Amino acid sequence: MKKLILAIGTVLLLSSLLGCGTAAKEIQSRSLGEKLDVFTEISNESEIPKGFADLIINANIKTHIEGYYVLESKESLHGKPGYPFVINIDGQGIKWKVDGVKDIRPAYEADGKTSRDPEAGEGLKYVLEKKIRLHAGTHKVFLGFPEENFFAEGEVTLTEGGENILEFKPVYRYKTHPTRIPTFLKGIKEYEVYLNGNKIR
Repeated sequence: MKKLILAIGTVLLLSSLLGCGTAAKEIQSRSLGEKLDVFTEISNESEIPKGFADLIINANIKTHIEGYYVLESKESLHGKPGYPFVINIDGQGIKWKVDGVKDIRPAYEADGKTSRDPEAGEGLKYVLEKKIRLHAGTHKVFLGFPEENFFAEGEVTLTEGGENILEFKPVYRYKTHPTRIPTFLKGIKEYEVYLNGNKIR
């Protein structure tokens, strides 16, 4: 019986590692892309040309502070400056790096119970906000986190001349004891994607 449990555990571990490797390769590939003419970053206010639309991309993640996990690789960027976000739209990829801001939130509510805020506790909050311009129409948007071996995708349709907001909101994994409460310390489970306030994923 112990051998069977060990075998199952080994298979699960290998599956997990293969999954991480696949995600890492996908993120690396998308960060390079094969196109250069899909979108342009906009740094100031200007009239939107005919046939185009503007898209504001908002994404964030909170991580543990540097050194929180003793066995974590020294190469990890958790809790350090320059945390990378990978964006790919219709084949054009770019990697933007963001410096985090220390974020401390109460771990307990007024009644002494553990806070339900998934970002409760001390950590580094990384917020990406970029404005880009691209042709109006339907586009496939990819957001990758090289440090997490995780990515999310969504499809957006933009109307000509409009300014749109695309938000990627993190959903964190649960800690199991003493209660099932999501926490940033356990890493990303998934991302919810919203376009102009409407959930699309």
